[in-house]
Amino acid sequence: MKPLVAATAKDKYIWCDVPRVDPPKREAAERVEDFKETYTLYDAETVKAQAARCLQCGEPFCTIGCPLSNRIPEWLALTAEGKFLEAAAVSRSTSNLPEICSRVCPQERGCEEMCTLGTRGAPIPIGAIEKFINEYAFAHQDIKPPRVMPNGRSVAVVGSGPAGLSCADELAQLGYSVTVFESQATAGGLLVNGIPSFKLEKVLMERRLELLRERGIQFRTKVAVGKDVTLQALLDQFDAIFLGMGAQQSKPLDIPGAELEGIFPALPFLIEKNAGAKSNIPTIRVAGKRVVVLGGGDTAMDCLRTALRCHALEAVCLYRRDLDNMPGSRKEYNNAVEEGARFHFLTNPLELIGNAQGRVVEVRCAQMKLGEPDAQGRRKPYPVSGSEFSLPADVVLVAFGFDPVTYPPESDLSRVAVNDWGGMAVDDNQMTSLPKVFAGGDLVRGANLVVYAVRDGRRAAQGIHRFLSQRE
Repeated sequence: MKPLVAATAKDKYIWCDVPRVDPPKREAAERVEDFKETYTLYDAETVKAQAARCLQCGEPFCTIGCPLSNRIPEWLALTAEGKFLEAAAVSRSTSNLPEICSRVCPQERGCEEMCTLGTRGAPIPIGAIEKFINEYAFAHQDIKPPRVMPNGRSVAVVGSGPAGLSCADELAQLGYSVTVFESQATAGGLLVNGIPSFKLEKVLMERRLELLRERGIQFRTKVAVGKDVTLQALLDQFDAIFLGMGAQQSKPLDIPGAELEGIFPALPFLIEKNAGAKSNIPTIRVAGKRVVVLGGGDTAMDCLRTALRCHALEAVCLYRRDLDNMPGSRKEYNNAVEEGARFHFLTNPLELIGNAQGRVVEVRCAQMKLGEPDAQGRRKPYPVSGSEFSLPADVVLVAFGFDPVTYPPESDLSRVAVNDWGGMAVDDNQMTSLPKVFAGGDLVRGANLVVYAVRDGRRAAQGIHRFLSQRE
């Protein structure tokens, strides 16, 4: 792909004179008192200057590093010229949720990590620029649903997370009648119910959902497919089905004492504490308590930062590898540290100790050391002999990750073939072992980034369109 605007000899060296400026961020002492977003928008002049730093590489590695192959150099060039609406239109051409991905994707492990400037200085702040141009487009009411001629076919989308919403959006733009089924009371999946508002304010999802409704997409909430309505009933009613229920089965805590009171999976805690989220989950009280979070991913960071906003006495993270090998976003780690979270790296929980009432009071731990990298480049941790120690804990949150839910034999969802770890098996078109049934997102690949779910949803929509067009 050729750059939209060829850089002049003078332009090529703007990056030498203009340093990277990170997006404005609210002070930790202020933001820990509420659930408002951590980062605010650039001003117009700053965003133009930051976009102008782009080298307009002949081979854009940032695009290669993006799972959606976003046309990043093109909209950076337009942004540098102040053509914000045109830039946002290019951004939307490859992503159905650009204002969402720009907030929740770890760009430092994707497009920004691949930026050529990273080898010479500091990479372009791609995510923050994408956020600016799309918010500019919304503010100027430049995002309008296209008028599409109905094609007479209908598709059911099960799950309203990023995979389901992206699939529904693409299908609606192809003329399909789309109905989205969501088991929760509010559409949006974990984007609404799981990701805290300090990363993604709920009004942003409400705005996106309203746009999808304007495109003709219907939402049916409080309907659990496989329970309230069968898969076969949907097959009888719709021309095709997309399954995007996600992976919400928490990985277990397999150590002595895991049955004690005060120990909770991360997801119910986040859903219950999420500002504005409606759920039937009992209140998990952390105010004035010592909270220990087990795990080192983004969910663990969300738990730490949420606990501090709920006035926990302390929030401590235990992770069995070191910081370099921690999977969580460095941006979120830094935010958690600024807000008062503490980290014990190379630390593994061995046992949970309870009191006479059966409540957890202590986490027994061992220090770890890392061995040589394995075939995937990860260094396996080993316990250090005689290094055991204890940490006090009133609440323990388990953030070891998530697996797809296993459906019982009596459920007709169990008819869909799965792979050896429980993810739904799909072909190159995202079609499952059942004709007319497609799947994508975490349900297929396991817990992963939002951007991969968006990509799966887009691929599935094209797969559904090809499948139904060929049958016709």
